[in-house]
Amino acid sequence: MEQLTDKQLRDLKHMLMEEKNELSAHFAGNDGTGGIINSLSADDAGELSSYDNHPADLGTETFEKSRDMAIDETLSGQLEEVNGALERIDMGRYGSCDVCETSIPYERLLAVPTTTRCIEHAEHTGMTNARPVEEQVMTTPPAGVGAGRQRAAGHFDEADAWSSVQQYGNASDTVNPDAD
Repeated sequence: MEQLTDKQLRDLKHMLMEEKNELSAHFAGNDGTGGIINSLSADDAGELSSYDNHPADLGTETFEKSRDMAIDETLSGQLEEVNGALERIDMGRYGSCDVCETSIPYERLLAVPTTTRCIEHAEHTGMTNARPVEEQVMTTPPAGVGAGRQRAAGHFDEADAWSSVQQYGNASDTVNPDAD
């Protein structure tokens, strides 16, 4: 593998600096904490007082606060990765794999500029066949589901009662007393 040229290294450093500026701008408007330290209070929700409010009244605000905290945590991790890549550039270690110490191809660095590993040693976290964790504790519904549920249950299914009595008509049908 070949080493990065000076121009390639400058381009990658420029990309990393732009990403760092974008991530830093996110935290700049939130007193550097991203809003994580601020507690959920009446002022945050636009209320004068939370004394007479039911706790569920702040449900939306609580959800939004927790969502913002998750976003801040993710962006903080990305900022740490970018800062780590910039440090590796300054120390002259950028572009080499942490495991085998071979050069990481320029194309890979363009795609993932914060990477520390070549493609052979990259952690493959693709979850193509992953199922939700809830499925591990789910049980099948009793007596099956779907069209055959009445036969599988072995008893009369009230949900399908209309199909059983439909042949006898309903209140809006006309009655002809001479029909016998």
